[in-house]
Parts: sequence; C-alpha cells; structure tokens
Amino acid sequence: MQEARWYDKVGDGTVDCHLCPHNCKRIAPGKTGLCRVRKNEDGTLVSLIYERVTSASVDPIEKKPLYHFHPGSDIYSIGTWGCNFRCEFCQNWQISQMEALTEKVTPDEVAHAARQDGSIGVAYTYNEPSMWFEYVFDCAEKVRERGLVNVLVTNGFINSGPASQLYPFIDAMNIDIKGMDEKFYREVVGGKLDPVLASAVQAKVTSHVEITNLVIPTLNDSDAHFERLAKWMAENLGRETPLHLSAYFPRYKLHIGQTPPETLERARAICATHLDFVYVGNVAGESNDTVCRKCGATLVSRRGYHVTADGLTGANCAKCGAESGIVN
Repeated sequence: MQEARWYDKVGDGTVDCHLCPHNCKRIAPGKTGLCRVRKNEDGTLVSLIYERVTSASVDPIEKKPLYHFHPGSDIYSIGTWGCNFRCEFCQNWQISQMEALTEKVTPDEVAHAARQDGSIGVAYTYNEPSMWFEYVFDCAEKVRERGLVNVLVTNGFINSGPASQLYPFIDAMNIDIKGMDEKFYREVVGGKLDPVLASAVQAKVTSHVEITNLVIPTLNDSDAHFERLAKWMAENLGRETPLHLSAYFPRYKLHIGQTPPETLERARAICATHLDFVYVGNVAGESNDTVCRKCGATLVSRRGYHVTADGLTGANCAKCGAESGIVN
C-alpha cells in the first residue's frame, strides 16, 4: 500500500479525499471511499492498488480507441481494479466493479516492459486509471524519461487539481462522455456530467484528446443527445476533435438490446454536421478511414485493426499538403 495524494486528515481520525468530484468526506478508519481502492488506514489515506496490475498486454493504439495518435502503432496497456463510477452497463465490470487478482509491477518495470515490447509507450486503461493516480503518475514520469508516450483512457471524473498535476505527463487521452444529461449520469452512471466536461476542456490544453460515446438504446440515443454532444465538442474542444460512437452490448446490470447499426449511422450523420471526424466502433466491417478535410483524399485506411497511413507525409496530407490533425 502507498499513501495517497490529494487528501486531508480531518483530525478525528477520519480523512477527506479530494481526488475526484465525489469528494468523499469523513472516511472512517478501516473504510474506503466510493471507489473502494482508497482506504483510511489509522488516519492515513492509502491506495490499495499501487503497483498492483490486473491486466497487461500490447494493443493496437486504435483499440483505445485513438485514431489520430500514431495510427498503426502498438502500445503497452495496463490496468488494475476499481472505479469511481457505477455504470449499470459497464463493459469491464469484472475489474472495475469487483476486486480482481493482481500482481506487483513497479513503475520501472512498466517503463522497461513498454520499451522491450517495441510499443510507443504505455496506456493506462481497462478500469478507471484516475483511481490509480499515484501509480499512474509515477509510471508516467518513468515512461517520459525513456522517451515514450503516456495514454490515458478515462471517464474524466477527476478534480482539476489532481488533473493539473497529471495531465502534463499525458500525451493523449480518450475521454468517455457517457451522455449529455445530468439525470442519466446521476441515475445510470453514478456521477455527474459537468466535471467530466470540465476535465475534457482542461485535458485539451496539454494533451491530444479524442472522445468516446457508448450509444445505448432508449437511454442516450436521441437526435437531441447527439446534437448536444457534437455542438458542445465543436464549441469547447474544436471541430477537429475525433468522436468515436461505440455500439453497446448488454453487460453487467443492463439488459437492453444491443445498439442497431442504423442508430450509429444516424448518430454519425448528425454529429458530422458539427465535427470533422466521426467514427463508428464495435461494429464488424465498418469503414473508419480518415480523409483529408481539404481534398478528401484517404489519409489513413482501417480494416479492423489493420491500419495503413499511406496518405500521410509526416502529419500532412500527401496529396494536397494540408494539415491532417494527426499526431505522428
């Protein structure tokens, strides 16, 4: 266990956690916050998951999903258990909502493994990495020292203070905006929308940002929802920010039928009126090529995880020379 950051000792043996917008108050000795991975041990808040890794593998960067960040590359990906949300539709509930088996891996070992596996760096993913704050921060420093990149796949539910400490070490993020409705966040997700939006705006200052929206039938699949999401992104993150519309499948506590492909296509058409790059995920055979905004030439071709970037010269369109917005 490791002493946590971003907390206060109250003086009566309890502690207040300031890592995420839940701001868990008066955590008593022997108890945890809502995330279940930050515990009061005799008046000191500790991380139960520091150096504890549940999953580690080398993934395509497109699996995060990140389409405009080193396309076609591999990245060493690690995760642990725990989350500060309680999504009824969680796709990784076995590790986010339950304590899972882990093994000890030090930050030096993480950075070394990333270099040995020939990846571009490390992605902190699978569960909610902001709950792994102390470990992610220490790993990110080691990864940067080796000239590699750090990627965060996150729900964005983190306070601005911790984010300002961590985000400058993160090269790219995929932030999951689960819906554009506070009631949906409160009742289905177990959180709040506004802090997620604020976190995305903050992340854009220091990092490459892409957004994912898991489209769930009857819950967040209305035309109005897609219109609000795309307009908010265009106005606050820039219309060049990629959006990934992902198909939902029944998981965990939610048993609504899976997202129809036609819903995703309708969503893509609506969002594309405000955004330059809208992709559809979790659908077999879907074309997700990246095309030049100026001349329409194909910059990056994708067939599943088979990716070619023949249309790029550096970060520019090989045909007309326009900036692609892709980090290479």
